[in-house]
Amino acid sequence: MSIRCTALAGAFLATLITVAMATPAAADDALWKALRSGEHVALLRHALAPGTGDPAEFALRDCSTQRNLSDQGRGQAARIGARFRANGIAAARVASSQWCRCLETARLLDLGPVEELPPLNSFFRRGERRDAQTRALQAWLGDQALERPIVLVTHQVNITALTGIFPASGELVVLRRDSDGTLSVVGRLETE
Repeated sequence: MSIRCTALAGAFLATLITVAMATPAAADDALWKALRSGEHVALLRHALAPGTGDPAEFALRDCSTQRNLSDQGRGQAARIGARFRANGIAAARVASSQWCRCLETARLLDLGPVEELPPLNSFFRRGERRDAQTRALQAWLGDQALERPIVLVTHQVNITALTGIFPASGELVVLRRDSDGTLSVVGRLETE
């Protein structure tokens, strides 16, 4: 599977053009509608966590060794969850990187139980994992029944590898899975 941002067939192309030409509020409404409709996935970069990368003594199951959400980040994550609910998504399938800042973001969304998904783990300091993890995430996405909204909480590097987009903390990138399994970027939602 590969990411493609080319013309899509029929009605979807018309929707995409409408979103691109719409006011920001109308474009946001169209993206929320897409997430409610199925065949779409929300990639969310974790909420605000000051710094870059993780300390050298990083340990996966020890949050004290990691870069974590600030109070502002915790508030941001809760507000993002409220924004989902305000846009008609009170529950979703939520999967997260195993990093503490992602798991905390995912839990604070309050959209449902959080599933740990290793392909969402950061490879910031392990660039050699980029391609294998991206392929694993693409395969996972290809196997999902898109019967309800899916929210994936991950890191900038993962989102950039999958989509080519460099998201801000707490930003959503909306993907569509086409009938052939191809993933297409539909748009971005700034959550604040």
